[in-house]
Amino acid sequence: QVQLVESGGGSVQPGGSLRLSCTAPAKVFKVNNMGWYRQGPGKQRDLVAGFTESGTTNYADTVKGRFTLSRDNFETTMYLQMNSLEPDDTAVYFCYAHVGYYTNGATARSWGGFWGDGILVNVSS
Repeated sequence: QVQLVESGGGSVQPGGSLRLSCTAPAKVFKVNNMGWYRQGPGKQRDLVAGFTESGTTNYADTVKGRFTLSRDNFETTMYLQMNSLEPDDTAVYFCYAHVGYYTNGATARSWGGFWGDGILVNVSS
């Protein structure tokens, strides 16, 4: 299994900024696609922003112009810079990645999609 590690959430006032990070472990040798989803109170989990396998970036209409997705040179750490935060951005944010990873002490390879545990972003005055 692959454990995605999320960080950077917290509480902020409207108009403020936060940066979320998501890191895949070293046993991951290939990231096919990776993105952030969020689930607000009483709502379904929806895509916020993500990288496709071809490297293009997609954003939800509600965050375009405010959120920016980026990743490191190894493409195993992804960042979501969130600016001009609004109360409607309050949610638990989940990292998702479909990856190739080593198993059995790096003697075999497997593929799968994995979720992080989620991190709370709270925007309120």
